[in-house]
Amino acid sequence: MKKHVTAVGAIHTGLGLIGIVAAVIAFFAINFAKGFVEGDEIPYMVLKFLSLSIPIFIGFLSTFALVGGIGLLMLYSWARYLGIVVAALECFIIPVGTFIGVYSLWVLFQNDTINLFENKTPSKSDL
Repeated sequence: MKKHVTAVGAIHTGLGLIGIVAAVIAFFAINFAKGFVEGDEIPYMVLKFLSLSIPIFIGFLSTFALVGGIGLLMLYSWARYLGIVVAALECFIIPVGTFIGVYSLWVLFQNDTINLFENKTPSKSDL
């Protein structure tokens, strides 16, 4: 199971990095779009709200994925719980996130994985 945990950690780390880059791009793209609607009050206010809320939301979740992924790679006990939360949230990103989330949940709920994070004796599949 250690190979699966490593794969999940690497996937979450990669998705976290991609998400942080996407948050920065979204911030600049939405702020750029605000320039086209400066005369209209309502679209400008909507884009002003979105220019902060979307990048903060994406960046917040991506930071959790990045920290959780690194923690899974280092086999920290808290990282399993954070990985479960991140995997559950990934299930809502249809279709790719659903596959990644379900795979991550499957890996993180296995008895061998639980034993691996509780520093118990590794099973034969971990060797």
